[in-house]
Parts: sequence; structure tokens; C-alpha cells
Amino acid sequence: MREQILTYLSHNVPPQRINHILRVEETAAYLAAIYDLDQQKAATAGLMHDLAKCFKPQRLLHMAREEGLTLDPVLETNPHLLHADVGAIVARDTFGVKDKQVLNAIANHTLGRPDMSPLSCIVFLADTLEPGRGDNASLQALRQVSREHIHKAVYLTCDYTLKKLLDSPRLIHPRLIATRFFFC
Repeated sequence: MREQILTYLSHNVPPQRINHILRVEETAAYLAAIYDLDQQKAATAGLMHDLAKCFKPQRLLHMAREEGLTLDPVLETNPHLLHADVGAIVARDTFGVKDKQVLNAIANHTLGRPDMSPLSCIVFLADTLEPGRGDNASLQALRQVSREHIHKAVYLTCDYTLKKLLDSPRLIHPRLIATRFFFC
């Protein structure tokens, strides 16, 4: 199935995004090994996490509505945030993924979710902490914590993301805040 996914990605996302996806796949498998989780599930979720990343906003909204996902004003205003949930739909419908843990890890990789599974935590962390995201002191510290305390790493990664969002004109989804407070 990996080759099918790579073929799909080559037709639907730019090469730079594919490089990011491959690093998330590798980072997720690495973290799964540390926490004695299924490395194949982690790698698969990492490989599939951005299946819908380059979908147009109207397509994301349409697919979310078709699926019956709850859309709030932040998602309506910034449909790009739906790429994680829609990516799980693509994984299920296009690639036949039935494993709920993998689908949830894909769906939760952007905003997280309170009480998410360890696999979801790993993909959430891998998306932010993969080596291509940079090598500043904050990321180095987060990577170290991610190897030692998964839940602490989730809330610190939420803090990192929130700080970046506060310095930008983008909206902050309440689910990211709820995730942060659940894991602190």
C-alpha cells in the first residue's frame, strides 16, 4: 500500500510536501519504537497525515459536510484546518484503511484532541518536530522531551504552536487549546 500512497501523493502534493511527509513517517516510527507502540501503524499514519493538505477550501468544506463533521466558525473561516479530518476520510475511502487508531491519528495530527491515543500523540508530535521543521533551541528541547515524556511533549508542542499562531493573523481553534490543557 505504501507505493500506492506515494503515487497518490506525487499527483496531489508538491515535492517539498512529500519530503515533509516522509520525514513525519520516519519520525513517527522512531517515536513509536521509543514508546513500544506499533511502528508500522505510526509510519502509515505519518505517511497518510497530509493526504488532503493541498485540497481547495471548498473541497475540504464539502467533504467535511458530506461526512457530517461538526463545523464551527473557525473551521468555516479557515477550512485548511479540516485537511487532517478530511485526510482520514481519504485514507478510509481511497486506501481502505479501517484501523480506527490510524484514522484517528491522521485526523488529530493538526489540532490534537483531548484524551487522544498514544499513536495520535506520536503523529501530532512528528508533524511538528520532524527535522525539516528547523533546528532552533525550542524545537531541540521539544524533540528531547518527546523522547522522554509523551504527554508533556504534547502540551509543550501545543504551547509552541500557540505562540506561533499568536504572532500571526491566523485564528486559533479551541480544540488546540483544549488539547493543551488536557495534557498539561
